[in-house]
Amino acid sequence: MTGASGRTGFELLERDGLARIGRLATPHGPIETPALLPVVHPDPARQTIPPEAMRRRFGLGAVITSAYIAWRTPELKSRAEAEGIHGLLAFDGPVMTDSGAFQQHAYGSVEVTPEEIGGFQRRIGSDIATVLDRFVEPDAPRAVAEEGVRETLARARAARPLRAGLLAVPVQGGLFPDLRAESAAGASEVGDVLAVGGVVPLLEQYRFADLARLLAACRPSLAPERAVHLFGTGHPISFAFAALFGVDLFDSSAYHKFARRGRVLLPTGTIAIDRVREPICRCALCAELPLRDVARLPAPERERRLAEHNLLACAAEVAEVRQAIRDGTLWELAERRASGHPGLLAGLRAVVRSARVFLPTEPESRPGFRVAGATSGLRPGVIRFLARVARWKEGRPDAEAIAPCPMVPSVLRRLPTDTPAGGERAFDAVTPFGAIPLELTELYPIGGYVGPEEFSGDPAPGDRAPLESVDDAEAARRLDVWTHRHVRGLFAWLYGRADGEAVARLPWNPERSRRTGRLRALRDDGRPAFLISPDGLPRPTFLGARRLRETLPFPRARIVVDADAAPFVAEGRSLFSRFVAGGDSGLLPGSSALLVDADDTLLAVGRLLLAPPEMGRMERGIAVHVSAHARRPVPPVEEADEGTTDASDGGL
Repeated sequence: MTGASGRTGFELLERDGLARIGRLATPHGPIETPALLPVVHPDPARQTIPPEAMRRRFGLGAVITSAYIAWRTPELKSRAEAEGIHGLLAFDGPVMTDSGAFQQHAYGSVEVTPEEIGGFQRRIGSDIATVLDRFVEPDAPRAVAEEGVRETLARARAARPLRAGLLAVPVQGGLFPDLRAESAAGASEVGDVLAVGGVVPLLEQYRFADLARLLAACRPSLAPERAVHLFGTGHPISFAFAALFGVDLFDSSAYHKFARRGRVLLPTGTIAIDRVREPICRCALCAELPLRDVARLPAPERERRLAEHNLLACAAEVAEVRQAIRDGTLWELAERRASGHPGLLAGLRAVVRSARVFLPTEPESRPGFRVAGATSGLRPGVIRFLARVARWKEGRPDAEAIAPCPMVPSVLRRLPTDTPAGGERAFDAVTPFGAIPLELTELYPIGGYVGPEEFSGDPAPGDRAPLESVDDAEAARRLDVWTHRHVRGLFAWLYGRADGEAVARLPWNPERSRRTGRLRALRDDGRPAFLISPDGLPRPTFLGARRLRETLPFPRARIVVDADAAPFVAEGRSLFSRFVAGGDSGLLPGSSALLVDADDTLLAVGRLLLAPPEMGRMERGIAVHVSAHARRPVPPVEEADEGTTDASDGGL
């Protein structure tokens, strides 16, 4: 949680693991990320869609253009230097400029020097200027890749003192993981936008498995306070895949290139427009003129209309990705998109084999779990859950498997009342993820699980067992015994066995919903101390936070607030990243935390947006959202809402 000096204007607003909704400040306004920056030609006469139309009609507020093409074209160069790049493009939104690396890939060399193209980008007022890197082909030999990394970083370090504004530094290294990591770390030291490059050949060949391994090698070394760009990600099927790795900016000219070849871009793949016979798309453009009619237009008009359609499809998919991040369902979206091409499915399989890359920022839980593909059971959240379950089980007696749905009265009637010698009997519920302790079956990913098993028509394994006949008094007694055991299990899950037992021994009065039977709250002398959120976890009120502070050793479950921010946090203001002074490194995004000052005085309780290693590094934005404090001791109602989610009701 140490501060880092830097120039970036990037602010993280919401997240789903590594994927994030953010805001990148530029001289011509912020870029809301994830964002697609369409490639536009610097010559207005060669633009299929003018940049201003991209913003007005498609909601794409930033673009990228080639400073190299403008530099080598005398008329464009003189106009750009006289009017600025924004004047040349007739666009007053953010403009990123590339420096010629793509031309180096396409033609083998460029005539400009790094110093010349860097100076030109400064003179024309680029909002985000790009270092002229040494493009490394994916299959280049190691010696070539090493030289590309070394030369690119040397150029970036030379360019940094000369650039007051935002600087994009490409990350090279071919397919060598150690070189990619070295390049990512070096780029993070001097860049504001970390642009993963050398990947266009992989995208063109649908080598998403190689791309996944490459991104997994880069990601741990990419500074979290910087925006991440992936060069050439232009097909809509790839946006969710890239966003999983925390890519904030996409760019490509695919919308136009595919239109030139008569191809329609869709979130599920690509189709030749000449084959379209049915109304396969219901977008606004197709409402004006269906695709089958576009196919019969004269070539120039057909190309323009098709480019507009492709760009709209890209814009819509970016919006879909952003919504999925907000809903915590990006993995589901990526799995659905992977069905569009075998190469993408191979890439997703490579992604789940890199779970370690995602775990530091994987949220504590999500609203629900919906099976969307063959890799659903291998998501990082599942991997971590099962590992924690294994640790949670250590030292307990052998378990007896029973039916799922522990809060259903019929299941409670099956729980044996006897206690074997040597301690309590353990019970495991039958779940799609194996035998899971009964106490943990309301947690993600078990709680809110929606999978094919529920719709197969087969009875659940435990439902075949005969029900024991018990009267209401016995059922109530068993429920009371189980409730206290459930609470102990949850606290052990959150704080470990020893500390969890200490918290569980406090005189809580559990409260269950009369309608669903779910645990709703823990009360202390009649006042709510914990509210049970829809994900099954106890979330402390200010009273509960006080009890935790008295019981848990420092710094367990705490985030330490800098003295300058302490008075504001105590009044309910959110804690900003730059005012985090330390805390429990084991917390996760979404975890509830006690916000304390350096003397361990309780100021508030809140939910983490950032992972502890990110705190202090992010120069803008919130680290912890305050949910309760002395003046508002109980969190808002929505945090304790027991209603169903889209995931739990199947989305029907």
